Amino acid sequence: MTDPKLPAAPPGLDPEDWPAFRATAHRLLDAALDKMEAAREGRVWTPFPPEMKAAFSQPLPAQGQDEADLASQLAALLPYGVGNTHPRFFGWVHGSGTPQNLLAEIVASALNANAGGRDHGAIYVERQVISWCRQLFGFPETASGILVSGTSLATVIALKTARDARLEFRSRKEGVEGARLVGYASAEAHACNPRAFDIIGLGSDALRRIPVNDAFQMDTGALRAAIRADREAGLTPFLVIGTAGTVNTGSTDPLAELSAIAKEEGLWFHVDGAFGALARLSPKHAERYRAIEQADSLAFDFHKWMHVNYDAGCVLVREEPHHRHAFSDRPDYLKGAARGIAAGNPWPVEYGPELSRGFRALKVWSQIAGFGTERLGAAIARNCDQAAYLSSKVAPDPRFELLAPARLNICCFRLKADGLDEAALGALNEEIVIRLQESGIAAPSTTKLKGRTAIRVNLTNHRTQESDLDLLLTEIVRIGGAVLAA
Repeated sequence: MTDPKLPAAPPGLDPEDWPAFRATAHRLLDAALDKMEAAREGRVWTPFPPEMKAAFSQPLPAQGQDEADLASQLAALLPYGVGNTHPRFFGWVHGSGTPQNLLAEIVASALNANAGGRDHGAIYVERQVISWCRQLFGFPETASGILVSGTSLATVIALKTARDARLEFRSRKEGVEGARLVGYASAEAHACNPRAFDIIGLGSDALRRIPVNDAFQMDTGALRAAIRADREAGLTPFLVIGTAGTVNTGSTDPLAELSAIAKEEGLWFHVDGAFGALARLSPKHAERYRAIEQADSLAFDFHKWMHVNYDAGCVLVREEPHHRHAFSDRPDYLKGAARGIAAGNPWPVEYGPELSRGFRALKVWSQIAGFGTERLGAAIARNCDQAAYLSSKVAPDPRFELLAPARLNICCFRLKADGLDEAALGALNEEIVIRLQESGIAAPSTTKLKGRTAIRVNLTNHRTQESDLDLLLTEIVRIGGAVLAA
């Protein structure tokens, strides 16, 4: 019984009326499910309206909102995503998510687990996911891994491990001044690679951008020449990065040959497999990525072609001792134990820079356990078939020009127009893409291939159908005619 003489306890942060909160939460869940159920319908992208921008440009509140009002404000955000859940989102390499992942996110939020360490369920779920990834990519059972926000951070972890191993881990205390390390990636490699060189203290210029051949793959002859030239200049080559699926064209470097060169030269072989590595899930495409098994490290994303809801990436490292040696630092307040909550060693914090980590592994585990590799692989193969279908429609059509072969899931082309120079033709295709986005019809992007502006259609959406591609081509012609007429 409460002592009436004592002051009332101040309100906490739990709901004061649990039944009312439960009803509000159910309504918001229904709104989220309605949005995902209708993902094939309506506009691809809807601009965030001025009044909504104003609603999120308010002074710091001293008093909180009513729970029902707050839920309504949250629900009002649902129409204003980037559009990647829609089947005609063709722009950047975004996965399309699944409604099933909402279930995992609910449980992860309720647990509110810090997955940086200690002995609890999240640690074992993540270990299961890493074990499945080792099996998928042919890494040995002794390899290590950790889940991160995406391939950008995974690349930093892999390259820091490679750097530290090359410098016998002295760099952890002494830094890298005077090391003169250099690495190699293709001119088509993702921007996260030079950024990682910057972050780990080598400088982006230390990453040599090797020319590509006509198939947009790294020229291995040029690679050998660059390594030789750097050694003659007194520099220390330490790393080769092979790309499994470039963002511009979907091309894959000759991974087996790069692995052989790295072995001959005594270099670390890293694979940037942000989205393309997961093509191993498709029996039709797996052989092209077999050489990933030879990598010293691999970075890839679950939130792209596995359609795990954002964000979720992974890094695998073949030699677990190298990986742990590059990051492990256990002060007294993080010391392990054989029993109790401080058991469960080694902890994930020993394989990356984050101690505070969300329970990302649950939604990844849920996606793999719920769909299985066969169904996920079939969705990947379907996207590749759709890219080939689009290429087959564009190539013989005199109104279009195919600018790169559709080797995986990306098709690059442009609308042609008589009498326009290269600059004007580029401006025409840029304008077509912007009008497609603004109209809500479709959302491709643009890129530059050999100096020419391309309409870039990326297919990493399990909801896309061939009819979506047919509509895209029809609208490109219609909008292009309107632009030219204006």
